[in-house]
Amino acid sequence: MSQSEMTVDTAKNTALAVLLGVSCAHLLNDAMQSVVPAVFPLFQQQMHLSYTEIGWVAFTLNITASILQPAIGYYTDRRPLPLLLPLGMLFTLLGMAGLALAPSFWYLLLSAALIGIGSSVLHPESSRVAHLAMNRRKGLAQSVFQVGGNTGQAFAPLMAAFIISPQGQLGFLWFIVLAGLGIALQLGVSRWYGRQTRPARTANRTHRQEPSRFSKRFIVYVLAILILMLFSKFVYLASMTGYYAFYYMDQYHLPLTSAQLSIFALQFAGMAGTFLGGPLADRFGRQKIIWFSILGTSPFSLLLPYAGPIGSVILCAAIGLILMSGFSVIIVYAQEMLPGHVGTVAGLFFGLAFGMGGLGSVIMGWLMDSHGVALMTQVCAFLPLLGLFALLLPKDSVIMGAAGKASSSSASA
Repeated sequence: MSQSEMTVDTAKNTALAVLLGVSCAHLLNDAMQSVVPAVFPLFQQQMHLSYTEIGWVAFTLNITASILQPAIGYYTDRRPLPLLLPLGMLFTLLGMAGLALAPSFWYLLLSAALIGIGSSVLHPESSRVAHLAMNRRKGLAQSVFQVGGNTGQAFAPLMAAFIISPQGQLGFLWFIVLAGLGIALQLGVSRWYGRQTRPARTANRTHRQEPSRFSKRFIVYVLAILILMLFSKFVYLASMTGYYAFYYMDQYHLPLTSAQLSIFALQFAGMAGTFLGGPLADRFGRQKIIWFSILGTSPFSLLLPYAGPIGSVILCAAIGLILMSGFSVIIVYAQEMLPGHVGTVAGLFFGLAFGMGGLGSVIMGWLMDSHGVALMTQVCAFLPLLGLFALLLPKDSVIMGAAGKASSSSASA
């Protein structure tokens, strides 16, 4: 093997290691973030909180990330900041310590805000790292990055059941160890990221100045449909991760530990769905996977409120597998429509995902206080039917055709 081939192989192996590194960091971040709604029943019992107050904790956790992520993505598209990666995980560490020691509702809100800030840094910057690491296989790269987050979300209910439930709030202190591991991972990734972005800044700046191949009206039309898909997906997920445990315990008269098994099934199957979404989109088309991931969930979501304890585990697994398959595909679809805005698109969509989940949590908490958990669980089951609107998205050939023309123009220039 020649020296040049060895150099190429080394670069590929390093890029793969970096991709796995950001995926593992995503796992740790989302495990810590997702464990917060998983223990809402614990906070409610210990601090005597209403459903509305529980909703405000979820809102604070999500809206902090929602507001900051698009701004961070937009700024770092122009000036990458590798040190933001370990800094974001430091905020998460402080939030975990705050949850362990929080004596009241207001301290819960502050701790949730710190965790939200940590997530706001991780998602747009790590998404860009994944894009750089596997530049020719963007769908696969985004799926690998996303599956890390979904794995963390899957394990959060088990962590809540077996770490926090036996120890109470002080169990959150164990998550400081996870945050420390995340800081170490992100320090290593940030060094590679810094080396990659230094020589590419001039080329990136030139690429961003290219005019869009689509009209503003067309872009707004497509983004509106994609945002509606995010609304359907993440408000429904917020109803499941934040409140389904209450419904389960009340309906079947079983403890929180049993309720978390259904949430674990949802999240664990979602991990598999996320990993499969990218390759399936490469084969069958991104538009098809997007509408199927939302609309295909609806038969199972509509049946869930009427299933028994065992049936709920099976239905939650089916919901997670289908519903989670579309998010990475949505991001890549939008990034291909808006090349040169990788961080902006990632920040916008992750931010909207968190914001919609947080706002949905507040509204659902208020409605559950007014109308009961059972009724709202049944109403939220209809949200995946909004996937019908994804049938109006342009086919992949329209998006990819314009992207190809953009690449040709850039090459000729």
